Amino acid sequence: MKRYLILLLLSFQGLMAQVQFEARVSKTTLGLNERLRIDFMMNVDGDNFVQPSFDGFRIVAGPSQQVSQSWVNGRSSFEKIYSYYLLPNQKGTLVIRQAAIEYNGQVYKTSPIKINVTAAVAQERDPNDPQQISVDDNLYLVADISKTNPYINEPITVIYKLYFNNIGISGFKELEKPKYNDFWNQNIDIKQLVAEEGMFKGQQYRFVVLRKTVLYPQKSGKLVIEPLSLDIGVQIPTNRRNMFGQVVLTEGNKRVSAGAKTINVKPLPEVSKPEGFSGAVGKFDFKVTPSKTTLKNGESLELVVSAAGSGNMKLFTLPKPVVPNALEMYDPVHDEKVNTTLSGMSGKVSDTYTIIPQYKGNYAIKPMQFSYFDLNTGSYKTISSPEIMVNVLDGPTPSDANVASSPTAKNKISATEQFKYIKLKSNFTSVVKNDFYGSTLYYSLLFLPFLILPIIVLAKKKKEAIDGDITGNRIKMNNKLAKKYLSEAKKQINNKEPFYIALEKAMHNFLKAKLHIETSEMSKDNIKDLLLSRKANPESVQNFINLTENCEFARYAPASSASIQQDFDKAVLIISELEKQIV
Repeated sequence: MKRYLILLLLSFQGLMAQVQFEARVSKTTLGLNERLRIDFMMNVDGDNFVQPSFDGFRIVAGPSQQVSQSWVNGRSSFEKIYSYYLLPNQKGTLVIRQAAIEYNGQVYKTSPIKINVTAAVAQERDPNDPQQISVDDNLYLVADISKTNPYINEPITVIYKLYFNNIGISGFKELEKPKYNDFWNQNIDIKQLVAEEGMFKGQQYRFVVLRKTVLYPQKSGKLVIEPLSLDIGVQIPTNRRNMFGQVVLTEGNKRVSAGAKTINVKPLPEVSKPEGFSGAVGKFDFKVTPSKTTLKNGESLELVVSAAGSGNMKLFTLPKPVVPNALEMYDPVHDEKVNTTLSGMSGKVSDTYTIIPQYKGNYAIKPMQFSYFDLNTGSYKTISSPEIMVNVLDGPTPSDANVASSPTAKNKISATEQFKYIKLKSNFTSVVKNDFYGSTLYYSLLFLPFLILPIIVLAKKKKEAIDGDITGNRIKMNNKLAKKYLSEAKKQINNKEPFYIALEKAMHNFLKAKLHIETSEMSKDNIKDLLLSRKANPESVQNFINLTENCEFARYAPASSASIQQDFDKAVLIISELEKQIV
């Protein structure tokens, strides 16, 4: 009897046991280059385990399964664990969704877990990771900076090199592009990646130059260059050999980061700064050249104001000539012939003014001054142009113009103007009016309510259907916002920063409307995959992504009205193309 009672109690205890199924992670905040371990734990032997999709992560190991069962002091315990190792693909807040199992005909699910992914961080060596032990001392991503304490608008270069030794590189993928906030920047094209040999940390390494960038700081103080991060496919030698005696290689992945770099930018000296200094830094030659100095009536001359040399050629404005009132001067045509290399910008920029004389006579165009900061001497220098005399041979004289503008000439009225206010046509209306009762308007107003009632009922049903279509309303709202911000960008075309903010919002709302996605889902890779899956042209997709990236740093980089107009036209064209291509 006692034995049956014990069995009954154990059975009752088993029935009362609560099923536990939960997910646990090694950390909730990690860098872009760190691994995350997640364990799905259950206290029963559940069936049909369904893993989550792990959106935003890549599985590098797993699933591995562990089962343990024990019996202590008459009480049994059971535990089953499914383990994964994950690597994040992007920064931001990522969500690991629910996993599921079945037990006794019921489905049990874990709770979602939010993971905060930050920029890549410096990692400590993990002695339990043999791959890391083999790779860490043989793979480095380095950002070589030519100068860390430049002046404003002094060029510096950043060269990203990948050093490796005793391992093979099978390819790489950019996880995070470097950001140059408050810098004007331009990448130098690298036509082909070539492995070279050089010394690094006192040892001989092979290295590949991945990226070259020229930077011009636009404000003083400590400016941070956010790091370049890569996911690199590596081939690691083992102690095993194949049948031909060759070393067997294992394939793996390693995430590396060049690390954030701080540039301490010095302001240009305020002492002895010339009046009218427009920000030119470097070494320049300044010229003011007229196409001709002797003109006939009706002829025009072109005045070319130019600066040639090396420096921040695209980042300053040329002085504007001052001419007498008798010379009518039109807005200039700006021209840039600039070449950008690792040493910075060099070439020539010019403004060409068209000048048309109004009267006969001799007129002087005043001397012009151009100032720049010379980096070699650390001082300001000013170049002055000579005075230019323009000789107009014929045409009206200023005295003739005064006669033409005299009060007598102004008040004289021609014969054709004397009668222009006399009305030559008349409009007559009948004085006899029809009665309202029995008229067409009377019967129209009488039966109008009976005609309007069905329309009101149909309109109400239509409105209810529209209000119930939440997805459709959201698409319409995003379309409306895209048009609104595109229109706002056009209004702000003369204000650089508001223009690029509005343009970026317009393109984001266009994506929301067409792809039915939220802001949290708008990563570059996700947008590219969704657009390509909707039959969009790959070239149009890449142009769209390039333009959205350009909007962010274009707010801080100086831009001409021509480049802003070009970006607006490009955005309209790209949206129009995607509108036709997306199915």
